[in-house]
Amino acid sequence: MTGSEPRVAAVSIRHRVEDLAVQTVMAAARKLPYRLVRAGGAGLGLAFYALDAPHRRLTRANLAEAFPGRSPREVRAIARGVFEHFGRLLVEMLRFSGLGRDAMRAAVDIEGQDRLRAAHAKGCGVLLITGHFGFWEINALAHGAFLEPIALVARPLDNPLLHARLEQIRTSTGNTVIYRRGGLRRILRALGENQGVAMLIDQHVQTPDAVMVDFFDRPAATTSAVATLALRTGAPVVPVFALPLAGGRYRLIYEHPVEPPPADHPDAIREFTQRATDVLEMYVRRHPELWLWMHRRWRDGAQPPAPGMFPRAGEETAHHDEAPGAGTSGPPGPGGQG
Repeated sequence: MTGSEPRVAAVSIRHRVEDLAVQTVMAAARKLPYRLVRAGGAGLGLAFYALDAPHRRLTRANLAEAFPGRSPREVRAIARGVFEHFGRLLVEMLRFSGLGRDAMRAAVDIEGQDRLRAAHAKGCGVLLITGHFGFWEINALAHGAFLEPIALVARPLDNPLLHARLEQIRTSTGNTVIYRRGGLRRILRALGENQGVAMLIDQHVQTPDAVMVDFFDRPAATTSAVATLALRTGAPVVPVFALPLAGGRYRLIYEHPVEPPPADHPDAIREFTQRATDVLEMYVRRHPELWLWMHRRWRDGAQPPAPGMFPRAGEETAHHDEAPGAGTSGPPGPGGQG
C-alpha cells in the first residue's frame, strides 16, 4: 500500500519536460562512475546557485541570521555548499535507488542500530524524525532494505509524473508512503503494528496545531504531530540522520530517543517539540551545508517570498483526517516541493 492520493492535475508540457530531464539524469547517474555523478550533482547545484538569485539571497540571509559570527565570505561559501549538496542529493538518490541490495549494503554504515531495536522492543512503534538534512531519502531506502520497511509521511509533488516516479523509488525497498488524506488513521495503524513512521519536522507549517519553538534562536512554527502522536501512543521518538562519507558511501545515524517531558508538564507538546527540534539543530550547526537554508523557515516578516528556479518548500494547511502537519519528504527537484 502506498497511500497514493488521486492526482487531479492534468499532465502539462512542463511536467513532461521536467520528467524527461529527471529520466535523463537518472539514466546517467546509474551508468557513470561515482566521481562523475558527484561532480555532476555539484555542478547542477551550482547552476541553480548562479541562476536562482531569489533563493541564493534567501539562503545567505538565513545563514547570516543563524551564524552572526560568520563573515560574509564564510556565509557565501556555506551557501554555495548548500546548493552543491542539494544538487548531489538529487543525483545520488537517483543513483543509489538503482543499486542492488549488496551494493546498497556496501555503501552504508549504520550507527545506533541498538537504539532502534530498544525503541521497537517497547511495542508501540517508533517515530523516526529528521529534516531536509543530509541524505534523508537514501536513509529511508537503506532502512527499508536492511532493517525493516517503514512508512514515510509525505505530501504529493506538484508534477504527477515525478510524483509517480518518486513514489516508485521510495517504495522500491519495501517502504510505504502515507499522504495527507486519511493519513492519521494510517499512522496510528502502523504504530499499532510496531512499525516505524518517518516524519520531517523542519518546515514552516500553517496548521492550527502548529507550535512555536526556538530554532537557531528564532521562533519557528513547527508541526506538533510528532509530540502529539508520541504522547498519545507511547511511541519513542528517534532522530535519524544520513551523512556523506568518502567514495559514495553514507553513515546512517540513529540517535538516542528524545526524552519526553514529565507527565505533569504544563506545555508538554511544545516542550517535546522543542526537544526534538534541538537535536536537529545540533546536526545542522555541525554541518550547515547539508540543510535546506533556501526554505522560508522563519516567517517573522523579515523574509520576502523567493520565487525562482529552486522549488519552494511546501506550506501545510489543515485538512480533515489528514496526517497532522505532514510535510514533504521528497528531495528538491523540478516541479517538486522540497
